[in-house]
Amino acid sequence: MVIDTLLKKREEDGRPIRVGMYGAGFMAKGIVNQISNSVPGMVLGVICNRNVEKAILAYRDAGLEASYASDSSKLSDLIAEGVPAVTDNPALLYESGDLDCLIDATGAIEYGANVSLGAIAHGRDMVTMNAELDGTVGPLLKKKADAAGVIFTACDGDQPGVQMNLWRFVKSIGLTPLVCGNIKGLQDPYRTPTTQAAFAAKWGQDPHMVTSFADGTKISFEQAIVANGTGMSILKRGMMGLEHRGHVDELVNAYDIEALKAVGGAVDYVVGAIPGPGVFVLAYHDDPKQQHYLNLYKLGTGPLYSFYTPYHLCHFEVPLSVARVVLLRDPVLQPLEGPKVEVVATAKRDLDAGETIDGLGGYMSYGQCERIDVASAQDLLPMGVAEGCVVKHAVAKDQVLTYADVVLPAGRTIDLLRREQAEMFAA
Repeated sequence: MVIDTLLKKREEDGRPIRVGMYGAGFMAKGIVNQISNSVPGMVLGVICNRNVEKAILAYRDAGLEASYASDSSKLSDLIAEGVPAVTDNPALLYESGDLDCLIDATGAIEYGANVSLGAIAHGRDMVTMNAELDGTVGPLLKKKADAAGVIFTACDGDQPGVQMNLWRFVKSIGLTPLVCGNIKGLQDPYRTPTTQAAFAAKWGQDPHMVTSFADGTKISFEQAIVANGTGMSILKRGMMGLEHRGHVDELVNAYDIEALKAVGGAVDYVVGAIPGPGVFVLAYHDDPKQQHYLNLYKLGTGPLYSFYTPYHLCHFEVPLSVARVVLLRDPVLQPLEGPKVEVVATAKRDLDAGETIDGLGGYMSYGQCERIDVASAQDLLPMGVAEGCVVKHAVAKDQVLTYADVVLPAGRTIDLLRREQAEMFAA
């Protein structure tokens, strides 16, 4: 809670944290409004988006009028004058010495990789909402950021960051977390942008992004980065994915504690539990004295105890992540070392030779969590590199793809980073 006090002091001193953001989609628009109207001591100085008009509209929706920054000098002038800026040139943000922190709100893997590399190379902290990128090459980007003396971190608000906050709290009071979980209302790997079109239209969201939530791809990336940030693993490919219509507290009886201990704890998700759409941590305590107290405090008899946060407030909390990074050098969620869990591409339908795999939340593939040792041994195709790959031969529905099944597009940054990450953490 020190963040609100520190931000207030920055406001009083006339030294607001100056932020630049990539992206102007649904979540990004929420961040614009939040920073502009509800966060003292912070200013969103510039938005970079490939469609500049969307960036202008994002500011306008927040009650602000923006000007186009054609070059670095113009951007610097606009920031100094307190005029919101927009641009379609990603380099203007990460090369700017007038910004304290950058936000990636794109969800685009290749674009996100390039702007993250640019930020690191130019000494800029990056708060990322791009779980897809983080789950693909996050361990490598974290190493590069460390070497550059900057922070590359996931954010509060999204479920991985909320889980990490809860994990840190539970550890701080002396328990051992054995499950980090995500509460979902729906999980159907065969959902498509067509089936999700009405829901997307109702909420003003992109049908492909909504599909990635419904088909399990998004939660796979989210839980993979939680695994990488906590050192946990999974109990099976795709996670357990229990269906449980009762309260999340009842899950203390749903897991084999010894199996959880054997893998160093597991990330997972549950469908239909109350309270959704929150997160939970199941943690272990074997001290009879402390078990007595926990029972007194209505957490049950143990040895597994339930802790949960009943909500995740996405864009509302992202500015707090920026403040944690800039003011306290406290990252929300980063890989501990090399990857523990990978997200692997799986055929959503029968695929034919010559087809080009569409994007995340599309018609052709969905993501599943797999242990990194298994994914490496079987040369499984990461979901984060699947888009744009050409299928070499027929692949059956629900078959996990391998690198041998596809031809990669030429010249992509993400493929270079994947090779570098594999070499870095080969041991």
